[in-house]
Amino acid sequence: MDARTTIKLAVCNFQDDPLETRRLALENGFSGVDWTFKLDELPEDPAGESEIIGKIAALHPLEVRYHCAFKEVDLGDEDATKARAAMALFRRICRLVHRLEGRFVTIHLGLGREAMNGLSWDRTTKALSELVSFARGLGIRICLENLASGWSSRPELFEKLIRRSGAGVTLDIGHAAVSHSVETQHYAVEDFVLPHQEKVFNAHIYHEERDDVHLPPNRLEDVEERLNLLRSLSCDWWVLELREPAALFQTLSIVNEYFQSNGRLTGS
Repeated sequence: MDARTTIKLAVCNFQDDPLETRRLALENGFSGVDWTFKLDELPEDPAGESEIIGKIAALHPLEVRYHCAFKEVDLGDEDATKARAAMALFRRICRLVHRLEGRFVTIHLGLGREAMNGLSWDRTTKALSELVSFARGLGIRICLENLASGWSSRPELFEKLIRRSGAGVTLDIGHAAVSHSVETQHYAVEDFVLPHQEKVFNAHIYHEERDDVHLPPNRLEDVEERLNLLRSLSCDWWVLELREPAALFQTLSIVNEYFQSNGRLTGS
């Protein structure tokens, strides 16, 4: 990646008030917000849709991208009724994001499952490809995030999911570091992205996930190699994926230290 390329740092919408999120972001050098949808907050009618449109508008001039962290909502569920419901939900999300003038939606496979029992590989790849195509027609890029366990935690299977579906990639460096494939040294973090470097559109930045908690780095060396990997890619959207202020600002400090030591300015 050209050294002149700017990195956009994004913060999660962990605060209830979008104006407070906007203030925190602008005062601390963030360029965007990674907006995580909650199932119980999705609009059910035009009034609800107008409400969320207003919340997103309140974040201006920050760029907004979207994140669907829905546990046990899977396109490839072996239960055909559940699989159809998942597809309908994700299409609904895509239509909403289109109205919000969004361009990127990150989804998961197998989130909240201890094992991939109950999921069909064939149904998953076919449905993911169908969703990618549907979203593309709305000007939206569906990106698949690598998780700490399951199919997307294995670089060789993650590569197949991306290649067969045409999805983009959201690289979660904390998930990658603790995946069994990396911890056992069968693969390295870079194996999640090297087969499809041009398809990495988003990155989630923190040290590692333990017991479903995102932990911040304690020093630059904790994340430096993974940030160097991101620098080598065309990905310019770095989400500091921490929802507790102290952890967020600790990570921000270390990321800023990284930029200073590498002569890199962030977009603003």
